[in-house]
Amino acid sequence: MHLESAREIKAELRREAARVRPVPVEPRTVSGGVAVGICVRGSGTYGVAVRSFGRSELTDFVSVRGQELAGDECDVRDVGIVRALQWDPAELQRRQRPLRPGLSVAHVDVTAGTLGAFVTSADGDGTDLQILSNNHVLANSGQARVGDAVTQPGAADGGTDPADRVGTLSQVIELRTDGTNVVDAATAELAEGSEIEPAYPSGVLDSWSDVRDDLEVEKVGRTTGTTRGRVTAIEVDDVGVEYPIGVVDFENQIEVGGIGGSAFSAGGDSGSMVYDVAGRSGVGLLFAGSERGGEDGLGLTYCNPIGDVLRMLGVRLVAGEG
Repeated sequence: MHLESAREIKAELRREAARVRPVPVEPRTVSGGVAVGICVRGSGTYGVAVRSFGRSELTDFVSVRGQELAGDECDVRDVGIVRALQWDPAELQRRQRPLRPGLSVAHVDVTAGTLGAFVTSADGDGTDLQILSNNHVLANSGQARVGDAVTQPGAADGGTDPADRVGTLSQVIELRTDGTNVVDAATAELAEGSEIEPAYPSGVLDSWSDVRDDLEVEKVGRTTGTTRGRVTAIEVDDVGVEYPIGVVDFENQIEVGGIGGSAFSAGGDSGSMVYDVAGRSGVGLLFAGSERGGEDGLGLTYCNPIGDVLRMLGVRLVAGEG
């Protein structure tokens, strides 16, 4: 199936789902929801990805209708609950200087997440260096204030303020529980005199039109270290994610599955930069994971498109040798 055909079927599924979706109740939960995206099938072909968050009348309807419209090119998976990937208490990381991507980092009131990359203002001279990670890592899911301390390592890994302060919260993209979101992102201005070792990526993948369909990606995260995976779906809409502030809905997300019998991510990896193994280009900002739905029954990982992250923050990546 061509990409445009997959997009047309996806749009029709979303329209039909909207007509049968039940009226939400409070407090809202992810269970029983459904997301629809484009699955990457190889050899220049695409399909429709249906991701259910537990079974319900809505998910049954969308799954059956998707198979009616797309046939064998409809990829249906129950992924369980999707959660923002914060701290797993069994995993700890130590204090390290100079700073580099992949290290434990967090707002002083957050357990631990991952330092994704270094950025600077898109129209600046490159001197205003900032840490890039998720809102729920650096800004406590929107509950923090600009100027709050950010430490390396995060509190769960022994970080304290001011001894381990590496920066202060500078920019936050709001997480809305009453609307649609595209990114979970924030930056922290680096403390004066901070030494850094920028790494990957060397560019940004901002279009899928010329991408080979078996795109292999990598990330370095605070909990699981360096892992490889494969992009399994793109342009995934209606992804409901559980946060401390409630359920947050996302559109246009990237889905990654682990390969070789290993999960691509785990709690504490949020904020990691996901990049193309072959081209070393940034692909997405990791922010959430599901309970299941991937290879060998492992969870799937969800990422914000990195182009959207950089545009909304008004920043560009600071690249290194990798």
